[in-house]
Amino acid sequence: MVEFPSLSPYWPLLRFLVPLAITNVAIDLGEQALNRGIATVKEDTVEMLASYGLAYSLMKFFTGPMSDFKNVGLVFVNSRRDRRKAVFCMLTAGIIAFVLHILIAYTDLGYYIINKLHQVDESVGRKTRKAFLYLAAFPLLDAMAWIHAGILLKHKYSVIVGSASISDVVAQIVFVAIFLHSNLECVEPLLIPILSLYMGALVRFSIVGIGYYCNIHDNIPESSGLDVGGDATIKKMLSFWWPLALILATQRISRPIVNLFVSRDLKGSADATEAVAVLTATYPVGHMPYGWLTELRAVYPAFDKNNPSNKMNAGSPVNKSHIKKFTFCCLALSLTLCFVLFWSPHVSEKILVDVIGVEYTFAALCVVPLRIFSFFPMPVTVRAHLTGWLMTLKKTFVLAPSSVLRIVVLIISLVVLPYMGVHGATLGVGSLLAGFIGESAMVAIAACYVYRQQRNSEMSNELVVEGDDSAPMSEVSSPNQMDAIEELQGEEAEQE
Repeated sequence: MVEFPSLSPYWPLLRFLVPLAITNVAIDLGEQALNRGIATVKEDTVEMLASYGLAYSLMKFFTGPMSDFKNVGLVFVNSRRDRRKAVFCMLTAGIIAFVLHILIAYTDLGYYIINKLHQVDESVGRKTRKAFLYLAAFPLLDAMAWIHAGILLKHKYSVIVGSASISDVVAQIVFVAIFLHSNLECVEPLLIPILSLYMGALVRFSIVGIGYYCNIHDNIPESSGLDVGGDATIKKMLSFWWPLALILATQRISRPIVNLFVSRDLKGSADATEAVAVLTATYPVGHMPYGWLTELRAVYPAFDKNNPSNKMNAGSPVNKSHIKKFTFCCLALSLTLCFVLFWSPHVSEKILVDVIGVEYTFAALCVVPLRIFSFFPMPVTVRAHLTGWLMTLKKTFVLAPSSVLRIVVLIISLVVLPYMGVHGATLGVGSLLAGFIGESAMVAIAACYVYRQQRNSEMSNELVVEGDDSAPMSEVSSPNQMDAIEELQGEEAEQE
């Protein structure tokens, strides 16, 4: 009789990841709903899509680093005092982002960034700066929601986080429908997606805020005990966060860089506006089948037993082997979705026509860029899995070079590929893929470096213990050595 391995260790992982995956997919669905709000306005649809796409991608550059502060909540926030420090950091960052939005909207800086660098015409540039002004308060609202989402994830309330994101999308869709039947379509069409975006974020913030106060606030201490490392300082939080923020900032700035080079490559012509519009439409659709893989990086910090804040879950059946197998299954699922959706005849066109509401001729221009998105799951999975492991070790500083390499590879691709006959949206998405591969390769190198350091440290500790058995335990059992011993014991238990 064939014996199948027990699936029970995978259920906690599945219950944890599914709401987060829904969160990620929901964000892409929300973008499509907002794009539909513009596409429904028949007058100057392509110009409106390009203007909103430029403003939205620039705004995401500011919100991206803030959204990664949820990992600070996941790893560091063990008390109400830790939460106050995290909220203070995000409040400060949100105010800085607000001021920068105002400067870009009203000063020559914005004219240079949008009109000159992107070489768009005066009408598109004016609408883009106006949309960017309307989005000024969004980074602060988004940041407040993400820090509480991270705290909820730490306590395994991923269902609340997922529900908040679904409610966000539902609110966006509802308000797009409401605003389309108002006089906004005639007065200021750009406000249709932007106001809907605000309403969705407000709903999401309300749900995670209420979820935090109802389930966690009264159940965590005022300050952290020594068993979890004591109270986290703002310096520790920022030291942990800045490499992750740098990585996400480079990911978010990638889209504006792509829009810039694609537009300049086509000399700011009507074809350039069309190419930026194609990129705006394909980003959320192409991202949807693989984007949720990014959430795999939260699995290690939430379940790994070497994380001090997870000691209470020592009886959990999940070990490192289960996490690795679960990650591989997620990769296989994502690749399957990508190839079914983007390589099956006429499926991607139907999605764009029925979901976003674009014309079929415009949807046909999106087919090749969407097929390139099919190859993104592999580098994204490698990056997410290894980043989660490094987050558990609180060694995120080694990730910083990967963000630099990503931008370097991206720009080289954007410069070189046009000489090979690649232009428009295909140039943009192909260069993004090259950047992803370069970033993942550097993350893998960083992980190998840390792993080698760990192994050398473990071997040194074993030699110290063997060579000095008569020494008191306090002389040879430093915190790092004890962690290494616990790690070895954990690996032995997994093998048994």
